[in-house]
Amino acid sequence: MRVPLSLLLVCTFISPLQAQYVPTWDPDSDGDNLITVNDLLALLGVFEEADSDDDGIFDSQDDCMGSYDACGVCNGTGVDADVDSVCDDVDPCVGALDSCGLCNGPGPSVPVIDEIVFMTDSVYLPPMQQWYVFSFAVDTLYTYVCPVQGCTDTNAANFNPLAVIEDGSCLYGPAQCGGQSTVIFDDHTYALVGIGTQCWFAENLRSDNYRNGDAIPGELSNSSWQNTNSGAQAIHSSNVLNSAVHGRLYNWFAVNDIRGLCPTGFHVPSDGEWISLEIALGMTSAQANGWDWRGTDQGTQLKSSPTDSPQWNGTNTYLFSALPAGYRDNFGNFLYFDSSCDMWTANSDMTNALSRVIKSAETRVFRGSSSKRYGFSVRCVRD
Repeated sequence: MRVPLSLLLVCTFISPLQAQYVPTWDPDSDGDNLITVNDLLALLGVFEEADSDDDGIFDSQDDCMGSYDACGVCNGTGVDADVDSVCDDVDPCVGALDSCGLCNGPGPSVPVIDEIVFMTDSVYLPPMQQWYVFSFAVDTLYTYVCPVQGCTDTNAANFNPLAVIEDGSCLYGPAQCGGQSTVIFDDHTYALVGIGTQCWFAENLRSDNYRNGDAIPGELSNSSWQNTNSGAQAIHSSNVLNSAVHGRLYNWFAVNDIRGLCPTGFHVPSDGEWISLEIALGMTSAQANGWDWRGTDQGTQLKSSPTDSPQWNGTNTYLFSALPAGYRDNFGNFLYFDSSCDMWTANSDMTNALSRVIKSAETRVFRGSSSKRYGFSVRCVRD
């Protein structure tokens, strides 16, 4: 931006209180015996303003200390080696793109079989008194294609139909999980399962650390458990030897902690995400948005089956593998380890938080609320 001369003149009239005394300053800075714009710019330089590249724009306002080339690049070379009207400074390809989109690439270079040519002949077999007709290959025709790398296995979740070079990237987990079948968190490998459009942990969370590595307090006495307003976790008293399978129990303060219970890319599911899961299992929207025991056999579908290890009395239709891990109540008591699966959602009101319950004697799923001081199981769902 060029500053008008009138503005420059105004800028030179600085009050004595503001001015600096510079005993060596010469008002005819360029020595041409004339006081011109250049001299005024030099004057402003005395007051810490300058025009280093002499383009008439103060350095503080100059967006290019130097000059622009023909391509608009500050101090660019202005060279266009491939004569494509794009200067090399900003040219994404100095040369030419081949038909595969590669800069100066070889073009289609990977041979793939396009056609195998067969010929048919016959021979008479006197002992059998019949003609034997047979075919044999006489030529193979190839087509050259672009060297696209990717997963070439049609059984993989990320199969790339355009790929002709296998790059080892094939993933065989659920598509809802981006092809991942497991995720490692806090030194444990969790199985993943895809249901509807969602990707869920196929087992209860067992971590005793938040996502950032901070420890989640555990082994609280009954008194400490019922009085804490901070995150805490526990292992069911009937589950001490098998916590890796049934997971840990967390109060809702741990669920709501900003440090995160689930690994990066996952979170504790909201009530709405639980509803989406239940609808994917066959609940109507009206049923899923209701309260208490809802649906038909959705609880049965989520429970582990009698042939699973450990087992429960469900069908485990989608390998969700729910287990009766019990809970810890707001007084610190451990209850119903063999018959109840209680899981938190991320939603709450002032005193309670929403949860889901599956029981041995029920085929449906319970939607309700409980004190935030209860200790329930946690499943994680993908972001």
